[in-house]
Amino acid sequence: MIEWSEEDLMIRDAVRGWIDAEVRPNLDALDSGELPPYDLLRSLYKTFGMDEMARSSFQSRIAKERAGGPEKKDAEKKDADGPGGGNAAMTMLPVIELCKVAPGMVSAMGVGLGLAAGTIMKRGTPDQKERWALPLLTMEKVGAWAITEPNSGSDAFGGMQATAKKVGDEYVINGGKTFITNGPYADTIVFYCKLDDGREPRDREILTFVLDRGMDGLEQSRPLRKMGLHSSPTGELFLNDVRAGADRLLSSGSQGGKESAKQNFVTERAGVAAMALGVIEECLKLSVEYARTRELWGQRIGDFQLIQLKLAKMEVARLNVQNLVFRHVEMQRSGRTPTLAEASAMKLYAAQAASEVAQEAVQLFGGNGYMSEYRVEQLARDAKSFQIYAGTDEIQVTHIARDLLSR
Repeated sequence: MIEWSEEDLMIRDAVRGWIDAEVRPNLDALDSGELPPYDLLRSLYKTFGMDEMARSSFQSRIAKERAGGPEKKDAEKKDADGPGGGNAAMTMLPVIELCKVAPGMVSAMGVGLGLAAGTIMKRGTPDQKERWALPLLTMEKVGAWAITEPNSGSDAFGGMQATAKKVGDEYVINGGKTFITNGPYADTIVFYCKLDDGREPRDREILTFVLDRGMDGLEQSRPLRKMGLHSSPTGELFLNDVRAGADRLLSSGSQGGKESAKQNFVTERAGVAAMALGVIEECLKLSVEYARTRELWGQRIGDFQLIQLKLAKMEVARLNVQNLVFRHVEMQRSGRTPTLAEASAMKLYAAQAASEVAQEAVQLFGGNGYMSEYRVEQLARDAKSFQIYAGTDEIQVTHIARDLLSR
């Protein structure tokens, strides 16, 4: 049985104290979109030394990779561990604690680190990693991962229309992306497109480029208005004859580009369980406090069986999602990565549980729950996004079922 160790809990309490001091006072500005989350995230990294941990880990891995030999594979295997160097407490606990207050901050952080930097670390050369991945891993720069398009959605590869055409020693890239986390503020963009080689669009190779803010022909939109996750800026990208040299190319083939994206889907989907746990724990805590203090007909509402049923179901969801998180921690410690189907199952259950718990919290609070002053309203809006991004519930079902039927 896995439990957080005393050392883990000390880390949790320290992160919780930092959030209370730095994030909660800025929650209204974050939720209105007035305050982008990046300076706060950099403060988190500096406060807990996560930036220096990331730098040290990165330099060690790059040195091993440049040296070659048997250590190179071990370095590559650890590329996605993040600044905690594989320490689950330093990767999971900040996610859980931040999601109790501002889940969007975790989305912004996770895309820059896990997806943008993660792709470069998996597919890039040592020079590309030093040039683009290190500033992302230390939070010095903001990263975006651009795969979704207006007309493709869940059919990310088949419906992809963005293209790169080889012209001399360069590639000329055209196309648009939407729903891009960090898109408006990104300094570094990992961009997926298809090689324009005259073949049928669905048969073309998938290429992955690293682009920089300010390149000629690259336009980054203002933040889009959306239902929730307002502390995570989302935007569109427009590329008109953007010229990229071969030094910006990460994946030189359909399998390489698709495989890197699938690995990122596993990382992202498994991480949603930790995000969901944060929302569930906070909604349960707020609901229990409210049920103890709110009185109707001369008694506290927690004495009514229908309210007790809501609280009981929230606790069941908390235990189940916590077990998924602990299972993921155990897999990390044993060096095992979840399959796409396993990660999809984790995301499907955890996302639905978080959304249901948050909606029930709003219901338990009644009219107060519908007011932004009572934080369950924001958490309910934010939790709904878990069922959509990183693949909708329906896509998770498809991936799980396909795996079961292929055995």
